[in-house]
Amino acid sequence: MTSAATYPPPTAPPANMFGNVPGYEGTVVGGGGYLPPPMPAQPVAPPQPGPAPDDWSIPSLSEDAAREAFKSYASSHCCYSDSPAQDGVITNMEPYNTYRYRLETFTESRSTEWAHKPHEGEPADFYTQTAPRPWEIQATPPELFNDHTEEIRVPYTSSTKDCHSCHGTGTMSCDECQGNGYKPCWVCHGSGTNKDTNCNDCDATGKDRCKECDARGTKECQTCKGKKQLLTYIQLKVEWTNRVEDHVVEQNSGLQINDLQSVSGKELFKNNQYLLYPLVGFPNPAIAEASQRLIQEHQSTYAENSRILQQRQTVELIPITKVNYKWKSGTHVYFVYGNERQVSADYPATCCCVIQ
Repeated sequence: MTSAATYPPPTAPPANMFGNVPGYEGTVVGGGGYLPPPMPAQPVAPPQPGPAPDDWSIPSLSEDAAREAFKSYASSHCCYSDSPAQDGVITNMEPYNTYRYRLETFTESRSTEWAHKPHEGEPADFYTQTAPRPWEIQATPPELFNDHTEEIRVPYTSSTKDCHSCHGTGTMSCDECQGNGYKPCWVCHGSGTNKDTNCNDCDATGKDRCKECDARGTKECQTCKGKKQLLTYIQLKVEWTNRVEDHVVEQNSGLQINDLQSVSGKELFKNNQYLLYPLVGFPNPAIAEASQRLIQEHQSTYAENSRILQQRQTVELIPITKVNYKWKSGTHVYFVYGNERQVSADYPATCCCVIQ
């Protein structure tokens, strides 16, 4: 430990001072980016079996349910006539249920940067003890798989300096009146007269008191809040991020895969642990391949600059029904998908709406 007597408290840190703090070399000036975490451990669990095919079926969507979903869809659009949804005749319904594999990787990343705040009497503790390294500082993570950010002042890195904005005065010139305390009268524009008579609004002075600074010409410095000095320190930014990636098996129905992002399906399998192994033995090879590829990509990509805290993989069966129907003299199609029974359609009866 370094004695405080060896390094008298500085009033303004040299430009490279924090760069000499053990564990922070080259990481602070201008923001040092994300800091590599300690060496991660390796997965300890065996490969995960695929879900058991006990109840993988989804009941077929009834015509009544399909029609009600279509009516709700039409009524939610102000420019859609309800005629196709009300009068259309369903001719055929085809299921195109599909699998979605989702991988979530919950990470913690840390970065450091210069920071300052108004000095309110906090001790300037720089060099009084050895500063803890970025990954040694305690930070309480949120509930798993929830994003959160926390900023922490690194102990034993604080010093004081005169405020760089006001040069230690605690005040700044008022921008509104340019430091004069008064502004030209808004009625006579500074002339003192209005229509060849003395201006009553400013008593012929041509000036109005600046309300922004109460005619003082100065305002409290916004950087130091009038304290005249700043406490400067290394700030540690801790970010917990849930990295989510999906793979949906192509269902060849004509429905766009992107439409499925906002819906849920029937959950067939879910497990989470520190580091996952890929699924094995899943009947659909596209799901097994996605599990293998995404887990490998996440673990290699995010472990470089983050600490992986937990991973979770889920397999869902998403219901999709393609509905063919006739309306007037034409044939048309719409899709009902997800547990939420959302609808995607090229609606055949629209009009232009003008909202008053």
